[in-house]
Amino acid sequence: MLPVDAILPELLTTLDAHSRAVLIAPPGAGKTTGVPPVLLDAAWRRDGRIIVVEPRRLAARAAAARIAALRGEEVGRTVGYRVRNDTTISAVTRIELVTAGVFVRMILDDPGLDGIAAILFDEVHERALDVDLGLALALEAQGALREDLRLLAMSATLDGRRFVDLFGGAPVVESEGRLHAVETSYLGSEPGARVEDRVARAVLKGLAEEEGSILAFLPGQGEISRTVERLAERLPADTDLAPLYGALDARAQDLAIRPAAPGRRKVVLATSIAETSLTIEGVRLVVDSGLSRRPRYEPGSGLTRLETVRASRAAADQRRGRAGRTEPGVCYRLWDEPQTASLQPFDTPEILAADLADLALTLLAWGAADPSVLRWLDAPPAAAYAEALDLLTRLGARDKAGGLTSHGRRLAELPLPPRLAHMLLQGAASREGRLAADIAAILSEPGLGGRDTDLPARLESFRRDRGPRARASRDAAARWAAMAERLTARDDALPQPPDAATLLALAYPERLAQQRGGRGRFRMANGSGARLDGGDPLADAQFLAIGEVQGGGPDGRILLAARTDRETIEAVFADRIVEEERLDYDSAADGLRAVRLRRLDALVLRETPIEVPRDERAAMLLADAVARRGLASLPWPEDIARLRERVGFLRRHDPSWPDLSDEALVRRREEWLLPMLQGKRRLGDPGPRDIRDAFAALLPWARMAELDRLAPPRFEAPSGTSAAIDYAGEEPVVRIRVQNLFGLATHPGVMDGRVPILLELLSPAQRPLQVTRDLPGFWAGSWRDVRADMRGRYPKHAWPEDPATAAPLKGTKRQG
Repeated sequence: MLPVDAILPELLTTLDAHSRAVLIAPPGAGKTTGVPPVLLDAAWRRDGRIIVVEPRRLAARAAAARIAALRGEEVGRTVGYRVRNDTTISAVTRIELVTAGVFVRMILDDPGLDGIAAILFDEVHERALDVDLGLALALEAQGALREDLRLLAMSATLDGRRFVDLFGGAPVVESEGRLHAVETSYLGSEPGARVEDRVARAVLKGLAEEEGSILAFLPGQGEISRTVERLAERLPADTDLAPLYGALDARAQDLAIRPAAPGRRKVVLATSIAETSLTIEGVRLVVDSGLSRRPRYEPGSGLTRLETVRASRAAADQRRGRAGRTEPGVCYRLWDEPQTASLQPFDTPEILAADLADLALTLLAWGAADPSVLRWLDAPPAAAYAEALDLLTRLGARDKAGGLTSHGRRLAELPLPPRLAHMLLQGAASREGRLAADIAAILSEPGLGGRDTDLPARLESFRRDRGPRARASRDAAARWAAMAERLTARDDALPQPPDAATLLALAYPERLAQQRGGRGRFRMANGSGARLDGGDPLADAQFLAIGEVQGGGPDGRILLAARTDRETIEAVFADRIVEEERLDYDSAADGLRAVRLRRLDALVLRETPIEVPRDERAAMLLADAVARRGLASLPWPEDIARLRERVGFLRRHDPSWPDLSDEALVRRREEWLLPMLQGKRRLGDPGPRDIRDAFAALLPWARMAELDRLAPPRFEAPSGTSAAIDYAGEEPVVRIRVQNLFGLATHPGVMDGRVPILLELLSPAQRPLQVTRDLPGFWAGSWRDVRADMRGRYPKHAWPEDPATAAPLKGTKRQG
């Protein structure tokens, strides 16, 4: 007896009295297989069907098989299922397990849900996007068209109580906890260790210490494959290894969840696909890596990226519960126990992190232009929804009033996301519907046709594949192509017969890419980077149409693409190509460059040089280049450089003087630099006269005379020698031979004598002798020692005892 059996009478009574209810039953309680059959006997059902909505195909098929087996029937009799590319029902089927996507299509086709008595939404706590959407549509259909319709939300966590408010205060029926106890063992975290190594070690430990089969949770297919490699040669002889993930075909999935053969054990390596709605017979031990792979949509780039994240506490509890389904079990958690408290309580609802284009198209087809008219547990985020509507507009699916165009209505009739439906209709209009449908199948089913990056190669492999998954996908593609053929409008035909790359680009025009800066490196039309390994056959392509990109950062990894060319892009996307003239500064040439561009968003298709204009915009580009590179990039005349130093010196003593520092001149570039650069093409074009004229605007002529008085450019020595005054430092400096100062009894200064000049006194050979700010003190003091030394070295020169009163000299005694 399953725990849920105890509450089934209460549930029946509740649904007799109410059209909505919430069932909370922890993992292992048996709600998926126990509830639907008992509703067959409800008086309100009459002969109506019971629809059970599951988040995953595997869960729908497995649950249908289990319920049918408990009734002693084959699937397709009383109990059947409908999932993507696979339907097993008959005229006598009364319990249908369907995926949420299939249910959304059902309710769009028949809003009155004719012949359906109840809809059970299983595992609603997982918050799959299509489940949330299906709930919103079902609630509206019930309120407007089918008051007799029963709606039941079934949750494995206490978060299910949130659905009470969504269901307008519906009653709650709650089941007891799981059937068997599960012992939890924390194996600790190992930062830096690979998850596949840790899981493999934990599996081997469990095989050695515990009985029964093992279910190990890993984030994705890649980690599962690498764990298989690590375990393949190390498992005991009585143990079988079975991977389990969404891209496997149905036969391989069924093999993974089937009980181990008598006398054998099984190790199932699974993604989160095995968290709920599945009972794998014989599993006593769960190994939980604590990781999940979740999609996250980035509206700005139009890309959905898969991120490896920590599993939530709710997910960890679900995984742990897999060990106690049929008998007491054990759960190995690959982290430290205190870390459990820091886990996010629940997984982020998909509606808050997903691409909402399909949801938006569905709502417009439903007649809900504004999602707020429906009831949501979490409403679609406004920004992501606006991005989805913008995409529909770009696909030609929305009219100016915000409703669906005829093309949009045709998109809504196809069981594909809007991008792929658009590609399919365009392909059908150009008599390539089957090719487009095959591409849609490959894009819809991960791993279909292999892992080759090149789309044509993937298509060839897909068409050769004789496996059941490939056959079912080809059958689905044939149905899609036939539907598109009926819906298509021939006036939508492309200007030339499309190949695989063209069709791919019609679905993802923002992922058209152009080679940039080397083999395997590309820039997409949306501005993002993408890359291929250098050895990939597509790495040398000049243009690519990209279907799948993985990873974030500046360079996503290209997973699926096809080679295309400039001429095809220009022909197919002529309405989106713009021509413009672009003027910019070319740092390599140190000047302006003007070109005429033909571009598709960030892709430059053609570039033709044109003459650089001589207008203010061009001058401003040069001025901005000066700002970036620094004023030293201009050919400064020596006199202007010295003038700036003189003004800077005065400004340190008197802030009324203008600021001619680099920072100030850059800030004021429009005032002096812009006029100077008018008509120029390079930073080296302005001459000294241009710069002198420009500075006239910064330093009025009236202050020039004051400048020469307060901070003269040169010092006139008693000998008649003129020496430059250096104002670059904190104080003015003059470097001069000491003989030129004979006869000078006072120390020279600037600013009307208020600031002394630092004198660097030189020998006749221009070598430093002394530095002084007090020339009279030097004559009276240190001069005696300097004189004694210099007389011996330079006997031809005069070395008077009292230089303050001596006659100035320029050279030797005779010359002087």
